[in-house]
Amino acid sequence: MKENEVYAELSSIRSLMERSAKFISLSGLSGIMAGIYALGGAWAGYRLVYDNSGSLQYRSQYVNNPNVLWQLFFIAVVVLLLSIVTCIWLTVRQARKKGENVWNPVSKRLLTNLCIPLVTGGLFIFIAILHQNYGIISSACLIFYGLALISGSHYTFSDIKWLGLCEVALGLLAALLPGYGIVFWVAGFGILHIVYGLVMHFKYKQ
Repeated sequence: MKENEVYAELSSIRSLMERSAKFISLSGLSGIMAGIYALGGAWAGYRLVYDNSGSLQYRSQYVNNPNVLWQLFFIAVVVLLLSIVTCIWLTVRQARKKGENVWNPVSKRLLTNLCIPLVTGGLFIFIAILHQNYGIISSACLIFYGLALISGSHYTFSDIKWLGLCEVALGLLAALLPGYGIVFWVAGFGILHIVYGLVMHFKYKQ
């Protein structure tokens, strides 16, 4: 057997092993769309907090108005739901293009590893809201989301791990600089998602 034939055979075996061990139908476009949704949500939240003021400014104290907080919570839920629906739709479409089954043992393990930190973080944030500890909400969102990505990266593209590490780092910075949650929201859920999505899209030629 010629050397190039051996190389082709090994590449084929490696590809089959990767497909059986990792879920590789994630769409880079879903990351871009999630980032766009997050930027839109951040802008809506900014206008809400600053009474529709057109000036660019930041407050260094927490938002304590219950009505405003619930509206911000609603905006965050809408952004989350839009991101999830878009991710599912684009992932299913990507899997069909590759002739793969989107619901398989690997995707189940991926979902489980993502959900454990996310559900834990969601409960932690809910408890923080009940106790009116509003200053840790933005940092907790970023940290637990980043931990979920790191946990899930074992079952999909390794690039997810680096996104998770960046989210955790931003979450820690948000904890050091309370009152600037919207800035870190834009950076973590907006800009980083768009950059990650573009990298995924072009790196894996999706």
